[in-house]
Amino acid sequence: MKPRLFILGTALLAATSALAAPRGFTVEDLVRLERVGSPALSPDATRVIYTVRSTNMDKNKGNTQLWMLDLRNAAAAPVRLTQGETSNTDPEWSASGDAVYFLSSRSGSSQVWRQPVAGGDAVKVTDLPIDVDNFRLSPAGDRIALGLGVFRDCADLACNKTRGDTIAKDKASGKVYDRLFVRHWDTWADGRNAVLYSAPIDSSGRVSAAPVSLSGTLDGDVPSKPFGDRDEYRFSPDGKSIVFALRVAGKTEAWSTNFDIYQVAADGGTPRNLTAENLAWDSKPTYSPDGKTLAYVAMTKPGFEADRFHLVFMDVATGKKHNVAAGWDRSIADFRWSPDGKTILASADDIGQHRLFAIDAASGKVTPLTDKGYVSAFDVRGDTLVTAQASLGGPAQLFKARLGDKAAPVQLTHLNDEALKDVRFGEYEQFSFKGAKGETVYGHVMKPWNAVAGQKYPVAFLVHGGPQGSFGNSWSYRWNPQTYAGNGYATVFIDFHGSTGYGQAFTDSISGDWGGKPLEDLKKGLAAAVKKFPWLNRERSCALGASYGGYMMNWIAGNWNDGFRCLVNHDGVFDARGMAYATEELWFTEWENGGTYYDKPALYEKFNPVNFVKNWKTPMLVVQGDLDFRIPTSQGLGTFSALQRKGIESKLVVFPDENHWVLKPANSVQWHHSVNAWLDHYLKN
Repeated sequence: MKPRLFILGTALLAATSALAAPRGFTVEDLVRLERVGSPALSPDATRVIYTVRSTNMDKNKGNTQLWMLDLRNAAAAPVRLTQGETSNTDPEWSASGDAVYFLSSRSGSSQVWRQPVAGGDAVKVTDLPIDVDNFRLSPAGDRIALGLGVFRDCADLACNKTRGDTIAKDKASGKVYDRLFVRHWDTWADGRNAVLYSAPIDSSGRVSAAPVSLSGTLDGDVPSKPFGDRDEYRFSPDGKSIVFALRVAGKTEAWSTNFDIYQVAADGGTPRNLTAENLAWDSKPTYSPDGKTLAYVAMTKPGFEADRFHLVFMDVATGKKHNVAAGWDRSIADFRWSPDGKTILASADDIGQHRLFAIDAASGKVTPLTDKGYVSAFDVRGDTLVTAQASLGGPAQLFKARLGDKAAPVQLTHLNDEALKDVRFGEYEQFSFKGAKGETVYGHVMKPWNAVAGQKYPVAFLVHGGPQGSFGNSWSYRWNPQTYAGNGYATVFIDFHGSTGYGQAFTDSISGDWGGKPLEDLKKGLAAAVKKFPWLNRERSCALGASYGGYMMNWIAGNWNDGFRCLVNHDGVFDARGMAYATEELWFTEWENGGTYYDKPALYEKFNPVNFVKNWKTPMLVVQGDLDFRIPTSQGLGTFSALQRKGIESKLVVFPDENHWVLKPANSVQWHHSVNAWLDHYLKN
C-alpha cells in the first residue's frame, strides 16, 4: 500500500501546489487589501480600538469599521465593534473607558455615535440638521467639540439645512465670487466655511443643548480645508478651554500660508490669538497633561508650505514661547505628549524612512524609537505605545511596545495574511550616491518578484511628487513599486534635492531650481543604481511620475530625451505661465518661482517645459484627473496636444471623477492596467 499512498499523496501535493503557486503582487491585490488605521488606546491602556477599511469592488467604494483588541491577552482575537454598509470612523474613547465615540452616517447624515464596548446598540450622540465633519471629546466627557460646514450669516443650524437644500434644488447653476478661493483641491466654493462648535453632553452620553460657535466670528476655516482634521483643535486638560488652528482667510488666502492658533472658552466666548506675531504656519496645538504648557508646530517662512515644522512650547500662564529641539533638522508630521508630560513623541521623515522619535521636553534631546519603515499613526497611554507601521514590503500593521523598553515591538494585527499567502514581493534596498553639488543623495531599488540571479530586468524609473516629498520605505495605495515588481519590472526611485527627511536646506534647494539639481540627481542616481545593481537593464527603461513627477516627465522629454523608451506623466505641469494663473493655491507657484509671474516671468520660464517641446521625441502616456484644481486639466491637454502635433506616439487617459489622485477602486485598476500596458509595449516587445 505504501507506493499507492505515496502516489496519491504526491498527486494531491502537486494539485495543491498548482492552485497555490507563488505569484507577483497585482493591482487587484492592492485595491482589495484591508487597511488598518486610527489606533486609540483605552484610558487604562488595556485595549486598543482601530479602524479597518475594506473595499467593495461591486459598489466601487471602501467601507470602514471599528475593531477592538484586548492587550492583556496575547491570544485574544480582535472583536468587531461596528457592522453594516455604512462606514464608522474616527474612534475616541469615553473618559471611563466603557464606550467608544465615532462618526457614522448610518442615520442618513454624518453624526456622532456612542458604542458600549461591552456590547449593546450604538446610541446617537448628536442629531443635528447638518453633517458633523469631525469631533473631539473633552477629557471628562461632559462636552464635545464639533467641526461643521456652515453659512456664516445663518442664525442657526436649521437655517443652514434650509439654505443648503434650496441651493441644491435651484435650477440656475451660476456661481458668483468676489475673492479667491473660488475652488480648492477638487471642490468649488459654495459659501460654507468650516466652523468649530461645542455642546454639553449629559449623563446618557447625548448632546443636551444646541451647539455654540467657537470660531464663527473669525474669517477662516477650522479645521482647515481640504485636509485639516481634529488634530487642529484640542481641549485643555480641565476641559474649560479649547485651542484651535485657523487658516487665516480674507482676500490674501490663496497666496498666504498663515495659520494662527486661538484659545477660547469651551462653552463659547471671544477667541484669543496666541500666535499673531508669526505670519507663517502654526498648527496642532496640544496642552501638556498638567495644562501648564501648550505645544504646537510652527513654520517660519510665510508663503512656503514645505518649510520645516519645528516644535514650540508656550507657557500658558505667561505666554512666553521657546523652540524645542531647535537643532534637530527634521520636520514634524505628528506628535503627542507622553502621559507624564516629560516627553514629546513625534513622527518625521528621516532619510527615506518615516520614524517615531522621543523628544525630551526639558532638554530637547531627540531619541529615535523606531528604525526602518513608515509610522503612519500612533497612540500612547501610560508606558504603552501602539503604532501603525508599514514598509515597501507590506501594508501597515499595528504594533505594541513599552516606552523605555528596548525589546522588539509585538505585532498585534495580521490583516491580509490569507489574501497574500501566495504573493511574493520584490526585494528592495536603499543605496546612496554623490548627487548635485557633490552631496549625498539616497534612493531605493526593487527587484521583480520572481528575479533570478544573473538576469537583467526592464526598469520602471519612478519620480515622486511634491516636489518636497519622498519615495522612501513606505506603502502606497497609488504609486506602489510592488505593483511594478509584480509585473516583472525592476524599479528605481530617487530622493533627489528637494526631498524631505534630509534636513531643511536639502528640501529648500529645489525652490527656483525645478529642472536643475533634481534632474542631475535623477541622472546620477540611475547611473549609480545601474552600476551597483547589475540586474537593472538600463537599455530597457521608462520613467514615470505624478504632480512634480509629471512635470519632470515633461522636463525630461525636452532635456534628457535620449534617456528612456517611454514616459508616463500623471497630472504634471506643462506650462509654468498657465499654472501660475490657474492653480488654486497660488502660494505654491509664487514661492517656488520667487514671486508672481507678472513680477518674475524669467524665473518661471527658466524651467518651463513648454519652452522645450521642440526637443520632444519620447512616447508619452498622459493621465489627467478632471477634478484636479491643483494642476488643472488644461496642463494635461496641453501636454497631449504638443505630443500629437509633433507626431509622437502618445495616449491620453482622463478621469472625469478624480482629483489630483486616483482614488476610486475601479479607476485605480484601470489606471494601473493602462500604465502597465504602456510599459509592456515599450519594454517587453
